[in-house]
Parts: sequence; C-alpha cells; structure tokens
Amino acid sequence: MLRPMIRIVARQDPEFAPLLRALVDRAAGVPEHIEAAARDAIRQVRASGDRAVRELTARFESRELRALEIPPAEWRAAVDRVSPAVVRAIERAVGRVRAFHEHEHYPSFDLRESAGTRVGMRVAPLARIGIYVPGGKARYPSTVIMTAVPARVAGVKEIVMTTPGPSLETLAAAHLSGVDRVFSIGGAQAVAALAYGTDSVPRVDKIVGPGNAYVAAAKRLVFGDVGIDSIAGPTELVIAADASANPRWVAADLLAQAEHDELAVPVLVAVGREVANRVAAALAAQLAVLPRRAIAEQALRNQGAILVVDTALEAVDLVEQLAPEHAELALADARALAARITTAGALFLGNHTPESVGDYMAGPSHVLPTSGSARFASPLGVADFVKRTSVIEYDAATLREQADDIQRLAEVEGLDAHAEAVRIRLG
Repeated sequence: MLRPMIRIVARQDPEFAPLLRALVDRAAGVPEHIEAAARDAIRQVRASGDRAVRELTARFESRELRALEIPPAEWRAAVDRVSPAVVRAIERAVGRVRAFHEHEHYPSFDLRESAGTRVGMRVAPLARIGIYVPGGKARYPSTVIMTAVPARVAGVKEIVMTTPGPSLETLAAAHLSGVDRVFSIGGAQAVAALAYGTDSVPRVDKIVGPGNAYVAAAKRLVFGDVGIDSIAGPTELVIAADASANPRWVAADLLAQAEHDELAVPVLVAVGREVANRVAAALAAQLAVLPRRAIAEQALRNQGAILVVDTALEAVDLVEQLAPEHAELALADARALAARITTAGALFLGNHTPESVGDYMAGPSHVLPTSGSARFASPLGVADFVKRTSVIEYDAATLREQADDIQRLAEVEGLDAHAEAVRIRLG
C-alpha cells in the first residue's frame, strides 16, 4: 500500500506518541560504509597529500585536477561574469550578515581582585579557518556568505574555501565575502586536506560549513585534530500554525525545506484538523508543479508529518520538544508564544517570515544545529571563530593567603606535587 504524501496524526491517535518519539530521537547518524570510506580517504590524504586528493577526486567525482587551487585572479574575476542583479543580491546579503554579526561582542577582560592578583580572559581570532561549500551540480553562494562573513567579522586572519566544481556565483560570493584562497576540491578528501594540510592546501584551525554524508563523517573523524562547527544532519523545519495562517503559504514553506534533499524533515504542528487538511491540500497542489517534485515528495512521505493538536500552547510545546533547526510560528500570537521556545536553531515569527529569508538575507548565519542538537548548540557566529585564553597572575602575598586551601584540595586529590609546588614557594 502506498504511503500517503504526508502523514496526518492527531494527539488522540495511537500512532501519535511513537511518531513524536521518533522525531524527537532523530540523530545525525552516518552509515558504517560511509564512515569507513571517509576514514580511508583521510588515511590516504594524510599519507600522500595532493596525490591522494587528485586520485580520490577522480574516483568519486570523475574530475581530473591539475592544480588544486584556483588562481585568485580567476575566481575574483567571476564577479564580472555573473548577472549584475545577482551580484547586487550577494552584496546586499553580505552587508546584512556583516551588520548582524558586528553586534556579537566577545571582549577580553581583566579582574583586579587586589594589587597582587590579576585574572582575566584574552579573546583572539583564530589564525586560519576552512569553509566547506557544497558544489558540483549545486550552487550555494549563500553558504559562502553565511560562513565567511562571520569569520571575517571575528578577525580571522585567513579564510580558505574548498568546494567541488564551484559555480561562478559561488566564486563571486567568495570574493565579495572576503575569502582569501579557493580550492576546487570536495568530499572527505577536502576535509582531510584542511585538517592535516598538504603541499597545496594549508592546515586550518577549524572547519565549518555543510556537506553530504561523507563530509559529515570526515568532520566527525578529524574533530580533535582540528575544530569543527557541528556534525550536520539533514535539514529540518517545524511549523506551528493555527487558523490565522494562510495554508498555501505554510505549504510553500514546507516544500521549500523538502526540496533540499530526500532526507529533509518537514513537519507541521497544526492547531486543529481543519488547518491540517487545508495545508495538506495546498501541499498536493503545489507539489504537482514543483520542479524538484521527486525530491520533495520523497522527503514528505518518509520524514514529513502533520501533528494535530488542540491549542497554540500545545503546538509551541511540541516545537520545544522537537528542537528543530528551523521553527516557524505561523500563529496569531507568535511573538508572545516564541518566548516559550528555547531549543530551536532559528525562530521565524509571523506569517510574513518564511524560512527562506533566513537562508539568504535576514542577517543571522543559516548554518544551524540539526538533529535535535539545537537543545544545546547554537547558530554559527563570531563565537565560533575566536579562542578564549585564561590569564592568571599572583604575587607572593596572594599565593601565601590562599596556600593552605590550595594544598588541602591538592592533598584530597592525592596530588602531592601540586601541593609542593605551592609549599616550595613559601620557603
């Protein structure tokens, strides 16, 4: 029996609880064969550097690479080959993302407890970061903007970009966003090259940006040797909607998420069965003429759901449980109800705020936590591109005043040399 285009399940239905549990328990898992392939690619790049990158690219992407790096003059000239209207859109997005992230401040500070005691925090930008931008058949200039601009605002000294088969729009965005170097490589081999360095690719301090399952697996495997932003799972959207919402608009937003890929997670929490039915009907009508219909339909059937509840309060409480990457509140009292949600990666309030504005123009980075990690993780921002260092300075009087307590705690832990390191200074 063919599964309906999207499941509609009410709270009183027996399948509601297991469906909700499955949605809450979703995780960014990577199949074993993909992790094994990523591990092998990393091993080869660490052993053979550029040669391995070329061989892996030829094997997995059917591309022959002579030079890994695109000459700066070549990719910067892409601005002149892209439609002026698209260039203006990129420039506007860059300006808005920069303006937003300039409000993120992480200043250094000193605390002077006494004349002889100084403790503080020194905040400094990372020296070099790598951004991974999907490429090949895809064109994602927005990913360049959303990763490079916050890094530039943070003061990162060098931004290195890797992308397989970059489009002209992606290269133009690299120039306009402040990228320093661009490499035409992708997949697990690009992550490995950034993490460990090759003759051509410099080693970076942190890798950010989304990618396919092989990229996600590689980022997981190199974490610890290099920083990463997150292990990104499939993109996801949860919309809470009541009778004040336009069903056609809600359906369009669900499809906008579903068209990303077959594993996308589009979910509606509808206040009342009538809202659910109207959105489902609008989904069917719009899906029929969608260019990426096959992708969106598979996402709707396999991961999509419409959960029916009785009140707006129930709806936002479900959003809070689901901890989605994106949450839209198409509710009559959206702004007030938004205060109840602390777990979403990004909140979109009201009927005129589709998730699309966050992807391109609003200002906050669209690189967001997925797979329920929005419970504890945050959107990409300036904080991801700075490092904090504690600074501690005592004089003899301060050390003497705290010595007994330091020694007691060291002795409790059985660390006699710790206690002696204090005792020896007191004569």
